[in-house]
Amino acid sequence: MARLKNALRGHFIQAYERGQDEPSTEEWLELANYITDISDDTNEETEDIAYYSGDGTPETEVTSVAMGYTVEGTYDSEDAAQAHIASLRFELGQGRKVWHRVVSADGKEEFVGRATVSAIVAGSGAASDYEAFSCTIRFDQLPKVTKLDDGNDGGSGE
Repeated sequence: MARLKNALRGHFIQAYERGQDEPSTEEWLELANYITDISDDTNEETEDIAYYSGDGTPETEVTSVAMGYTVEGTYDSEDAAQAHIASLRFELGQGRKVWHRVVSADGKEEFVGRATVSAIVAGSGAASDYEAFSCTIRFDQLPKVTKLDDGNDGGSGE
């Protein structure tokens, strides 16, 4: 079995306009330049339930999943993806929405959906450090999962 580096997994965004049912373009902005870590930050809600058909031991049921990622790195104000996220810092509600696309490291699967950007940091840190960049991008509902035939990311749209 092949082991794949995380850097092969692609994370892309594009602007969201209120009322859109799907992304409006094939152009995506990749979150990659000076990004050092993208960690799974998925939230799961669970409920423990005991049934009479069992022995009374509670079973854990997952009742909701909110897939998300925390992005960290060095801020590059000239990077289109980072600049777009930085532009959302003072937005509220629908103003924090983006389309998020994740392409698996093997290029065989993608997840696409509307997402909310929170915890935006675009310029922070000690005087001797480069400016920090970070945010959390969490899908607003389960994303659309698509199998990609050719193991190709479909073009980053850079």
